[in-house]
Amino acid sequence: MDEALLRSLTPSVLTILVRRGADFAAAEDAVQDALVEAVRVWPTDPPRDAKGWLVTVAWRKFLDQVRADSARRRREDLVDEEPAPGSAPDVDDTLQLYFLCAHPSLTPSSAVALTLRAVGGLTTRQIAQAYLVPEATMAQRISRAKRTVSGIRFDQPGDVATVLRVLYLVFNEGYSGDVDLAAEAIRLTRQLAATIDHPEVAGLLALMLLHHARRASRTAPDGSLVPLAEQDRGRWDTASIAEGVRILQAALARDRLGEFQAQAAVAALHADALSAEETDWVQIVEWYDELARLTDSPIVRLNRAVAVGEADGPRAGLAALAALDDSLPRYTAAAAYLHERAGDLPTAARLYAEAAQKAPDLAERDYLTRQAARLNTRHRHRH
Repeated sequence: MDEALLRSLTPSVLTILVRRGADFAAAEDAVQDALVEAVRVWPTDPPRDAKGWLVTVAWRKFLDQVRADSARRRREDLVDEEPAPGSAPDVDDTLQLYFLCAHPSLTPSSAVALTLRAVGGLTTRQIAQAYLVPEATMAQRISRAKRTVSGIRFDQPGDVATVLRVLYLVFNEGYSGDVDLAAEAIRLTRQLAATIDHPEVAGLLALMLLHHARRASRTAPDGSLVPLAEQDRGRWDTASIAEGVRILQAALARDRLGEFQAQAAVAALHADALSAEETDWVQIVEWYDELARLTDSPIVRLNRAVAVGEADGPRAGLAALAALDDSLPRYTAAAAYLHERAGDLPTAARLYAEAAQKAPDLAERDYLTRQAARLNTRHRHRH
């Protein structure tokens, strides 16, 4: 059974049903039933036209639902209009499905879950495992999301920026359970890039590839975090880096800069450096200036302050940091790092310990705690 094929066909089959008049929730249920049937039948009787088979079976499943539900009399006309079995139309409406799943009426978490289910073809169990929540909880979240978008027609222009943010959220979830969400986000973004010619879609794909290329070096064998400067660059995926840079260069050449292209440019400069000491921090600061102009994000300004500390010295970085709100996520960790670079070990150790208390996950907390202990030991030995 080719699970990858099934998942790749899911969005177009779902979109065809919605185009024929099925509401989203009923269509999605019917497609899932058809996928289950495919898993049962295909190993011994594979179809010549996989997409056409899925469309035919899913449509019949949908019609069975209609016939069984007397409260849906308004759909009875559809029963007499069942298309003849055969090849499915070779039209890819996947882009509309992306827009629907990233509809502004949905919360970010619901949009991500619905995208993984409807576009990615993942099961509710797989999505629940990835988010470390009970399957029943995820089922309720997806059901609410499907109900929310069921009345929305496919005749409104979608917002590419919203779709990209949903895909970026998927990517940042990383890996848990039996689904690698970072790899899934790359797959879906590739699919989107093949559907729509947009420089920011290319920028997001480049950003994902460049970040994912460093994945193997981000943690030590014991699971502890390895910061960028200490990573073994020999373990970076050079093929992914080369592809990401190539995609990014083509996007930048179109002179329609967006935030994902700018973020990818920062990632490319890190990937291009043979060692941490050879990083072009001056250019990175320039790209953060572009990002700040595009987004006015305080997190961007925080990252820029650290880059300024590398390019112009820790005192300059601390001055840039002082202009920001100290309640920002990872502000204290950035301040600790810059104070250490400036030689103020007691202050840096105290700030690392404070940052550890605010860390969002155990791995980061352990890393920051070790940094505090290391500096306290160094300071004691000096005195």
